[in-house]
Amino acid sequence: MHEQPTGTQVATPGAPEARPREKEESEEKECVSENASGSTLENSSEVSVPDEPGAEEKLREAELKLEETRDAWLRAQADVENTRRRAREDVARAAKFAVERFANDLLPVKDSLEAALAVEAPTVENLKSGTELTLRQLSAAFEKSVLREINPVDEAFDPNFHQAISTIESERGPNTIVSVLQKGYLLADRVLRPALVVVAKAKA
Repeated sequence: MHEQPTGTQVATPGAPEARPREKEESEEKECVSENASGSTLENSSEVSVPDEPGAEEKLREAELKLEETRDAWLRAQADVENTRRRAREDVARAAKFAVERFANDLLPVKDSLEAALAVEAPTVENLKSGTELTLRQLSAAFEKSVLREINPVDEAFDPNFHQAISTIESERGPNTIVSVLQKGYLLADRVLRPALVVVAKAKA
């Protein structure tokens, strides 16, 4: 009978081989890690994120501000339209009654002319004095309406205000107005009618 050496482990046929301790510990750690990860995912999926505090209140405030801005814009549009309407009415009224003051100033002129014609046997002196009075009344009406005459004798010719009918040789300087055939008139700064004039030219 042979003796087996001491300290040597003999494998028993059919028995499972022994697993190293390090491998068992590693597998146990992996199982624990997987369990922990699964538990964490489950817990995270169950936790609900709370809504931001005051979000609905901020939304409501934004809607109110938007409504206020819209109302202010509508009021501004209405004010602009009212201003335009009043301006159109003022222009139409001004155009309709633009000559009202001038017409009132002309009424005394017409009265004077009718009074002169009512005289049955007027003398030359009466006619002259009546005509002079009527002319003064008409000139006053023109002045009130900023209607001024253009009478440019001895002035330099200006095509903006004068219309030359002819030119003549004269002792006066060239381009000087020698005589006025018909006065012109200005309404404020606008030419209603240019003056018809004769202009001097240099002697040949």
